[in-house]
Amino acid sequence: MHWLKVLTVVFILSSCSQGDRGKVYVTSQNSGVSVIDLNTMEVVEEFKVGTFPRGIGLTKDGKYLVTANKDDAAISIVNVKTKAIEKTIEVGINPEFVRIKDGLAFISTEPSSKGKPPAPGEQKHEEEEDEDDDDDRTPAKVSIVDLALGEKVRDITAGPETEGIEFSKDGKQIIVTNEADNTITVHDFMSGELIKTISVEPYGLRPRGIKVSPNGERYVATLEHSDNFIVLDKDFNHIKTVKTGKSPYGTSFNAAGDKLFVAAGKSKTLEVYATEDYSKIKDIQIDGKRCWHFTFTPDNQDILLACGRSDEVVVVDVGDLAVEKRIPVAGIPWGIVSYPPAIGSLDQVR
Repeated sequence: MHWLKVLTVVFILSSCSQGDRGKVYVTSQNSGVSVIDLNTMEVVEEFKVGTFPRGIGLTKDGKYLVTANKDDAAISIVNVKTKAIEKTIEVGINPEFVRIKDGLAFISTEPSSKGKPPAPGEQKHEEEEDEDDDDDRTPAKVSIVDLALGEKVRDITAGPETEGIEFSKDGKQIIVTNEADNTITVHDFMSGELIKTISVEPYGLRPRGIKVSPNGERYVATLEHSDNFIVLDKDFNHIKTVKTGKSPYGTSFNAAGDKLFVAAGKSKTLEVYATEDYSKIKDIQIDGKRCWHFTFTPDNQDILLACGRSDEVVVVDVGDLAVEKRIPVAGIPWGIVSYPPAIGSLDQVR
């Protein structure tokens, strides 16, 4: 009995001494940023940034948050501790994705995109939600901001309606998905020079999500209008096309690289694939509306999905591959990232 009590005390002390699981930051298009404490899985803080924030990124040290604010054509650089906007920098029309690497923020812009959510009180049919007018083929830009200088230093010219941004494993290349002309473009990290253009039209339409595998050997791009994704090798040669649910968008490998997760927005599922052959493991029924982006927690125990049209973040247990909680987040949540840095559809362990 004595030893049982000792073991019980040790277990309790061990449990209490477990480290802080971290936080998740969520942009909501009509509200600002919500902060979720991963220890309680509750929203603990909310604050305003720019107008209509979507893309979101965190600096490696966790001190600054960067949001892409559509209606301002600008990004906000926010002090995480004080929640003060320290600088607003114009980057171009319709800024969307934000990725941060080596002290630089990369922001995709969409001058040809006219898609927007309905005004408060206005209703749309679900199949009409967030559709873009792709008739304008104006070349888009990826704006590059030096966060230390606090200014835009250059642009990369991409295809019409630039969407997702990814970096090669060695950090030498930037990979961009371009919705309107159905291409993926590869650019030099330092100069922005175009290295390669990959047409996805033989495999599908409207590339959106793009993610490199943890070992750098594969890239996956989701093709939203064809309900599939493609797998490319490290030299961007096509390997495989895989069917998905309706309207796949955000995608990410897990940290181990043995599974791929795809958010199929209109099917309301998070789909899980084995990367050995990209066979499907499971469709996790999310039942949230417009669940586009997600992040793993830093300890890789859970996945949190931002579900914009149901105003919630849905928590999925990685072990059980099942929904375990729903966290109300108002204002059409869009982007979501973790700190400490974790893998996800909008970020990568750095």
